[in-house]
Amino acid sequence: MFWKDNKVLVTGAGGFIGSHLVEALARKKAKVRAFVHYNSRNDWGNLELLPRDVLEKVEIITGDIRDPFCVRNAVKGCDMVFHLAALIAIPYSYLAPKDFVDTNIQGTLNVLQACRDENIRKVVHTSTSEVYGTALYTPIDEKHPLQGQSPYSASKIAADKMAESYYNSFELPVATIRPFNTFGPRQSARAVIPAICSQILAGKKEIHMGLLSPVRDFTFVQDTVNGFLKIAQSDRSIGEVINIGSGEGISIGDLLKTIMELTGTDISIISDDERMRPSKSEVMNLLCDNSKARELVGWEPMYTLEDGLKEIIRYVQEHPEKYKANIYNI
Repeated sequence: MFWKDNKVLVTGAGGFIGSHLVEALARKKAKVRAFVHYNSRNDWGNLELLPRDVLEKVEIITGDIRDPFCVRNAVKGCDMVFHLAALIAIPYSYLAPKDFVDTNIQGTLNVLQACRDENIRKVVHTSTSEVYGTALYTPIDEKHPLQGQSPYSASKIAADKMAESYYNSFELPVATIRPFNTFGPRQSARAVIPAICSQILAGKKEIHMGLLSPVRDFTFVQDTVNGFLKIAQSDRSIGEVINIGSGEGISIGDLLKTIMELTGTDISIISDDERMRPSKSEVMNLLCDNSKARELVGWEPMYTLEDGLKEIIRYVQEHPEKYKANIYNI
């Protein structure tokens, strides 16, 4: 088995995708070290939701990705590093752009330098489809221009380029995974799918929405995690940027209709200015060209949109305490 006894660090391990990646690695018998953001409550985020028998196999350390000493301590002794730690909420990036620079750019630099100094065998850096901005052509391949349409996307572009520079300048064995819109259980109410599901399942007669016309390529979290694993295992991914997405697009309006059909509801839609991005910041079309992932590392999506939606609807039903349907989560 490739992963058995490999010492692996996951930064951002308490997040949505990070927690699923930690669980997958632990089940594959990797020696997993999970780096989570320090807080005085000993709150490990979504790792708290992992089955006890899985969590017991994980070494959890706390710190701050912005602190190079914390990062160096986390990296030391590892074979591979998955770097997922980031601030990701686009609306919050309008309010706190410096936090995004400090976390997403400086934090990434800290990880790359620590990995270089510790001679890490492979680094998988996490990008986002938001770096492409509104599509100049579709489907979007990895050669598409990068466009900073929000402070968040601008910070991720800079982080991606920092990873690229460490490969070119120092031959750091880094690969960049570029997931499109990942969704699934444990995702926060900040994201559109759980925001819709939580409002519907709370019994609301009206649902508050932003713009309905943008098109997104929604990818179930287990497919995204499989992308991380495939990219990490392949030597062909070193120095490459690789899109991970379903290759199918759907507008937010049609997504809402699909969720209503799956939940057997028919509710009114209220256009909420608070949920709208500034006009030049809205990304209108993200549709993935995943041919490079298929050809280079043998990845392909296994879940349909409907399969994934059923999973997250079930999760929201089972965890109503996680979602505050009356509050807009930025």
